[in-house]
Amino acid sequence: DEDGVSFRSHLDGSKHRLNPEISIRIQEQLGADMILAFDECTSPMASYEYTAQALERTHRWAVRCLEARRDTPQALYGIVQGGEWQDLRERSVEFIGSLPFQGLAIGGSLGKSKQDMHRVLDWTVPGLPSDRPRHLLGIGEVDDLFECVERGIDTFDCVIPTRFARTANLFVPFGTEGASKRGTLVLRHTIHARDQRPVDPDCECYCCRNFSRAYLRHLFKADEILAYVLGTIHNLHFMLKLMRTIRASLDDGTFPELKARWLSRRDPEPA
Repeated sequence: DEDGVSFRSHLDGSKHRLNPEISIRIQEQLGADMILAFDECTSPMASYEYTAQALERTHRWAVRCLEARRDTPQALYGIVQGGEWQDLRERSVEFIGSLPFQGLAIGGSLGKSKQDMHRVLDWTVPGLPSDRPRHLLGIGEVDDLFECVERGIDTFDCVIPTRFARTANLFVPFGTEGASKRGTLVLRHTIHARDQRPVDPDCECYCCRNFSRAYLRHLFKADEILAYVLGTIHNLHFMLKLMRTIRASLDDGTFPELKARWLSRRDPEPA
């Protein structure tokens, strides 16, 4: 409804309520450095008419979030919505960009393919104020980082490092022997059963410095919780190192060469 959203707990069925004011209060109590305005993330299946209505609601909620926030050092980000429609995205960019948020995030449906996402970003990013960081919500595969940084995105958040770790997919550079189309080693595969090499010989993370592919495969096959911990450590380290490398290449003007080197060995149609 216009005020917020009600839902029931999947644990005990108890009823809960969230609205802009409650959301801001919870995020302030959590103490996160970066917090987000309360918004409606529309489905890729939503119609133009519904997406437009949700967009206006998100804009009203954005104002309420700014009014609800207290004097804390946290950076509050507004969220640009509008689905797959250029006019809605541009309308949201103009409105959210005019408000005194410390950062600007791009959310909602970005289309049904990576090409759709690139098109949405091409509509959206150029209109955002250049004096504030630009954050992309829910995107985080390796090729996405390069393509979206090239389009002006500064930061990302995504569950992929942990989700991939839960399925025994650990990141390696594209083209690594035995890697999947997504640039991962799938450690449940038999090929790794006697492989004493680390996941990535060039990685300095705790996982790669101390454990072999064979041992990690054993942990995953045994469903040991340590497998998921080590996999997450590696995937997060991989992503953080890659982003540091990307930032350095932007500083020294070698980003195009870095992108070409990383993506030249990628399968043209990631799984």
